[in-house]
Amino acid sequence: MVHRCGYIAIVGRPNVGKSTLLNRMLGQKISITSRKPQTTRHRILGIKTTPEVQFVFTDTPGLHRGSRHLVNRIMNRAAAGALEEADVILMVTDCTRWTEEDDYVVDLLKSVRAQVVMALNKVDKVKDKDLLLPQIAAARDKHAFADIVPVSATTGLQLAELEQAIARYLPEAPPFFPEEQVTDRSERFLAAELIREKLMRHLGKEVPYSTTVEIESFEEEEGLTRVNAVIWVEREAQKAIVIGKDGRMLKRIGQEARVDMEHMLGTKVFLQTWVKVKEQWSDDERALRGFGYVE
Repeated sequence: MVHRCGYIAIVGRPNVGKSTLLNRMLGQKISITSRKPQTTRHRILGIKTTPEVQFVFTDTPGLHRGSRHLVNRIMNRAAAGALEEADVILMVTDCTRWTEEDDYVVDLLKSVRAQVVMALNKVDKVKDKDLLLPQIAAARDKHAFADIVPVSATTGLQLAELEQAIARYLPEAPPFFPEEQVTDRSERFLAAELIREKLMRHLGKEVPYSTTVEIESFEEEEGLTRVNAVIWVEREAQKAIVIGKDGRMLKRIGQEARVDMEHMLGTKVFLQTWVKVKEQWSDDERALRGFGYVE
């Protein structure tokens, strides 16, 4: 029996559903999601193993122009680097609207060697599926996509067909990872991401982009995991917003993150969070290296 295995870079402009799509295909959550663009900041491997194929997906930050801060430029480099290393590239688009940022991604794809499969996402929002046909035709005019598959990451519609399309272009190779491994990231990293997800979901438009999370300690005991986390912000005013009146916002973020951690780890979790200020951390290379943004 022929076995296929390879790396698939998931790329696209911010907020088209890349992380939701990956989580759905894996059957579990490894990449955080929110309605805000640029929620994903790190390259994260998601590994799906079947008897015939091992898919090694790389979830990447959304590709975007106008990178004001060093952290944004690092995110763009991480996404662009994944293109160079991939055996197959999965470009995710939102079928409800095409933007100049989608054109920017297509321009980047013109120099890659790998086959590119397009996932035309969010088709559950389109009642008349015939309206997708002109979009598919327009996409083919923009790039020589190997396949274009309309999907819904939210409902799971046509994800099996998408996997079949990807598998056709993966090289014949044995598995790279053990069958039970789902990601290359540690539980400590995933715990920090769960806290950051709640910050993205509950805070206003700008504040979440000035926050990052550092796990100071992660101790596992029998039936209990103790996690101490620092939420870093860039200004004192942001610290007050994260904490909230009488500490209510920080308490809400901590409670929701703890529930998700318990689901992920299968143990009770004792989570303590603090909020500290590090001015302009998003433009400080030493700070970004310490926070794990520079690989």
